Amino acid sequence: MIGTIISAIVVGLIIGALARLVMPGKQNIGIIMTIVLGFVGSLAGSWISYKLGYHNENGGFEWIPFLIGIVVAAILIAIYLGVTGRRAGAARLR
Repeated sequence: MIGTIISAIVVGLIIGALARLVMPGKQNIGIIMTIVLGFVGSLAGSWISYKLGYHNENGGFEWIPFLIGIVVAAILIAIYLGVTGRRAGAARLR
């Protein structure tokens, strides 16, 4: 149980960090929000890929849900930044 929670946090951190890397510019969000959005992106990526008919028949690492999770997390980060209004350029202009 505790191992599952820790692994979910680690996967959320990895997905969230990679999503922030593929996004242009600097995102002023904290590590906790990066983990949360990465975790949600990971869950949504897995759900979307399986709904589209993806099955990992060969075993091993599941690349398709991982990549979809990164894209979904990047979209969630963009939405979060839009809702909160935290932008690096706007903060410097004030």
